[in-house]
Formats: sequence, C-alpha cells, structure tokens
Amino acid sequence: MAAWATRAAHPTDLDRLCALLLDTRASAAAPSPAPLADAVARDLVRVAEADGELVGCVVAELPSPGHLRLTAIAVRAGARREGVAARLVTELVRSFPRGGAGEPPLVSALARTDAVAVTRLLLACGFIGTRIMRTDGDPLVYFQYKSRVEYLDPDARHLVPVTAREQLVESLAPSDHAVTALVTLGGEPAFEIARFEQDDPATLQSGEAAAGIAFSGSILAAITFLLGFAFSSSRFPDDVRLLLIGATFSTVLSLIVYASASGELARIRSNSFGKIMKWGNVLSEYGGVFPFLISLPVTYAQASGNAWTTMVLAVLLSAAIAWYERSEFSIAHRFQRSRTEVALTILTAVSPTVGAGLIAAEVTSWPWTLALTATLAARTWLYLFRRGAEAGVAERRQWQFRG
Repeated sequence: MAAWATRAAHPTDLDRLCALLLDTRASAAAPSPAPLADAVARDLVRVAEADGELVGCVVAELPSPGHLRLTAIAVRAGARREGVAARLVTELVRSFPRGGAGEPPLVSALARTDAVAVTRLLLACGFIGTRIMRTDGDPLVYFQYKSRVEYLDPDARHLVPVTAREQLVESLAPSDHAVTALVTLGGEPAFEIARFEQDDPATLQSGEAAAGIAFSGSILAAITFLLGFAFSSSRFPDDVRLLLIGATFSTVLSLIVYASASGELARIRSNSFGKIMKWGNVLSEYGGVFPFLISLPVTYAQASGNAWTTMVLAVLLSAAIAWYERSEFSIAHRFQRSRTEVALTILTAVSPTVGAGLIAAEVTSWPWTLALTATLAARTWLYLFRRGAEAGVAERRQWQFRG
C-alpha cells in the first residue's frame, strides 16, 4: 500500500466518508450525513489518506461535556494491519481537550463480544473493558480509555472464552474487574479478566499532604539555621542574607499551601487538591530548596576561608544539581522543555560555582544574587502558569502489575 498520512476530516470529505463507512460495513445501514457533518465540524473525525483516497477513519461524538464516545472505526481491506486504525484512535484521544481543572477526559467505546479485531485494537490503544451493556441484540462490552496508572493484582486473573457470554457478564460484575487482554485459548479467542487494586484517594492525598508538610518543615529548619549563621557572621554577604530570607518566606508559604491542601481534603474538595499541591511543590523546590543548596558554598567559604575547597564543593554541588534536574525525580523532568527552560536550568546548575567563585575572589556578588533570584522566579512562573503537557505520559501503559 502507498504511504498514508492522517489528518482531521474536512467538510469536503463527507461524501467519501459516507462511502468508506458503508463499504467497510462500519455502520449497519447507510450512515446519516447530518450527524457525520456535525462530528466533522466539531473536529471529532480523523481520516487516513493515501494517494488522494480515504483508506481509514475514526468517528466520535460528545454525549456530554468531557465524554468522548468512539462510534465508528473503518479501514479499507488493502490498508489493514498497517497500524492505520491504531494511529487514528490514538490521535483522536490525544487531541480531545482536558477538562477545566486539567482532568483527563472520559473516552469510551462499545464493541460486540465477538468483534475480536475491534477488541484487540481498543486494548492496544489503552482501553479496558469494564462492563457488559445489555441491549436488544448481542451484549456489548463497554471499553474505557485508562488515563491514570493503576495496578493489577497478578494473582487475580482468569480467562473467559469470547463465546462464554454469561460467564463474561458474571466476571465483569465486580467494579474492580476489567478486560485487559485478548489471548488465544485452545485455538479460540478469550478475554483475560484482571482485578485492579482499589486505592483510597483520600488516604493517598492525606499522605501526600503530610509528606509535603514534613519536607517543607525540615527545609525551613535548615534554612533558619543557615540564616542564623549568616547574621552571626560580619563577613557574610548581605545579598546572600536576603536570598536566605526570601527562601524562608517561600518555604513558609509552601507550608501554608500544604495546610490549605489538607483543608481541601478534609472538606472532600479533592478537585482542588492537585492544583494546590502543585503550588506547594513548586514553591518549596524553587523558593526554598534551591536557594538553600546554592547558599551552602558561600556559608562554607565564610566558615573555612579556604578558596580551593570552597570551589571543589561548589563544582560538586553544581554537578549534583545538574544530575537532579535531568533525573525523573525533579519537577522539570515531568514536562516538555523549551529552549528558555533549558537555559534557566543551566543557569540554576552553575549558580553554586559562580557564586562561590565570586565570594572566594572577594568580588561583589550582588549581580549573581539578582540573576539567581530572577532565574528561580522565572522557573516558578513557568511551572505554575505556563507549563506544558507532561512529557511521555501518553505513551506509557496505563496499568501495571504489582507483585
């Protein structure tokens, strides 16, 4: 087959879309142009095109705000087993906007129990079958896209032949059971039913808030100790004292924010919990942790008076910060990075070395302090107000085994 490309459908594609859906029997009867035209106008249809011919399409509808339902998946015979349908479904799911609070959308689909190809496609695209929908005709499996990572119990899985419909209904009756795979059993297709471990969101959020409070409290104690040393030394630079005072203020703010998150949790207003925790995490890291760490070489320089060991400590600290920024533990690692953000990350990493060098050379450090403050403030603003989508989240498998 010739090379194909995907795109959003245009109103000029309506006639060809109707013909494709009818020719591939994606619709039981001739598709109605009016609903299809509405779906195209709302960017709910994606098509694959090769040599000017439509070879595949995915059609969806919006039953309610924040709920995307896949209604038709069609690929011409000559283009099948080429990944056309999987790419169309994945692109349509990713293009659907998130909710106002950043909540992932609900994406669902229905498939007959004997529709093996459709079931395999949906499972490969990150869907799971959660329940059976009884209709006047054949029972349908309700598939839902998993937008959050959850864990499966590896010892609570069993196989149900596709033809054993009553057993399938019974297996999917518990709310924590779902179809997660399609396998071959005795030469025939069979559903793999797995049990998801049910986490208590309130308990998890309570633990996260408590960990945030404990962490910020520890950082505040360390910064306060360092600030006390700064005021007791007559040679300590005034600009670094101001930097530590700012770090104290920011860390106290993060403690207030974490306490507010606990209050939201107590009132069962969990929709605001994630947003509040984001503020606490960013303020504690870029307003408290980094200023504290970057000030350590300056403090060592004042205490030891040895320029050589001060520079060694500063270079090691810069290397440690650079490693942390690239590790999966940092806030910066979670999001796609722009050139501006990379430049700010580099400035943050070299700050201990530059600051220690200025102190060791007994050169005024005010320009360095102002540049560091501007860098950390810019990074705080980027992550709170201008952050992009999380990098790599859409590609990871949305359920994992827990041993």
